[in-house]
Order: sequence, then structure tokens, then C-alpha cells
Amino acid sequence: MTLTFLCIAAIAIDGDTLRCSGVGRVRLARIDAPELHGCPPRRRCAPGDARASQDNLARLIATGPVRCRVVDANPFQKGFQRTDRYGRPVARCSAGGADLGDAQIKDGFAQPWG
Repeated sequence: MTLTFLCIAAIAIDGDTLRCSGVGRVRLARIDAPELHGCPPRRRCAPGDARASQDNLARLIATGPVRCRVVDANPFQKGFQRTDRYGRPVARCSAGGADLGDAQIKDGFAQPWG
């Protein structure tokens, strides 16, 4: 995969993850949204309504083609990591002229990560 790509047939898996045809799951960079299946033990999770966060991301991606740029998955670690610990590329994505991560935070459906 190149560092930039068009997310074809984008689907909101949750409030901070997309599924793109031909790419698979893509984690939106630098945000944390509520967990759809609850917060695992001993982990700090974003507060809020997970379904509402997912619905808002779906609304955002419907505004136009979704374009993504792969970024460092964890800037706190040395070296460039293309994927997160689950093997998903981590990307800044936009649709309709808006950065999806920034919009999720601004709309109150996610919080900054890190």
C-alpha cells in the first residue's frame, strides 16, 4: 500500500475505524472513540455513546470521497510504524474537505489520542 490512498466503499466500523475496499480496516490517527463492545478490563477507554460515534463517522464519510494518508502509528515510539498492534494501517483521512478525526473530536464523538 502506498502512503496515500482512496478509501473505496468506506464503511464506519466504529467511531475511529473504517473499512476500505481492497485495503481492509484503517484506524483513524490520533483519536480515540468509545468502544462498541465495552471497555476491556484494565484499559482506559474514551467515554461516550459508541453507536452515536459510529453513526457520526458514517455521516461524515458520506459527504464525499474518502482520501487517506498513512502516518506513524505511534509517534511516541522510535521509528515509523505503518500499522498499529492489530495490523491496521493508521491514517489521517478526509471526506468533503474535512479531516475525519478532527471532525469526530469537534463533534464530541471522540477524544484526542495520546
